[in-house]
Amino acid sequence: MPEKNTHDHEFEDLDIEVVTLVDDDGEEHEFELIEILEVEEKEYAVLFPLDGDEEDEAIILRIETDENDEDVLVDIIDEDEWNAVVAAWEELVEEEDDEEEIDE
Repeated sequence: MPEKNTHDHEFEDLDIEVVTLVDDDGEEHEFELIEILEVEEKEYAVLFPLDGDEEDEAIILRIETDENDEDVLVDIIDEDEWNAVVAAWEELVEEEDDEEEIDE
């Protein structure tokens, strides 16, 4: 679905980064930028739909630089790359869950 990151902006008065993606049909979809992961010297954006609910899943896209030196988000096609990024994301989530348990 995602083609490019069209812009980032603050969403109303909340302190969240919003990324607007344009799908293949030209429709815009807004996502909250949850995290930027670095895996094997590449960066990946973890995004959650702004209009989603708790049952929705985050999406992960690779961050690349286009010919205009602007960041763009692209699908991860390679299965090994995908598995490595998902493993890094799951490890980060598990670490945060462990920290929350310690704080309680």
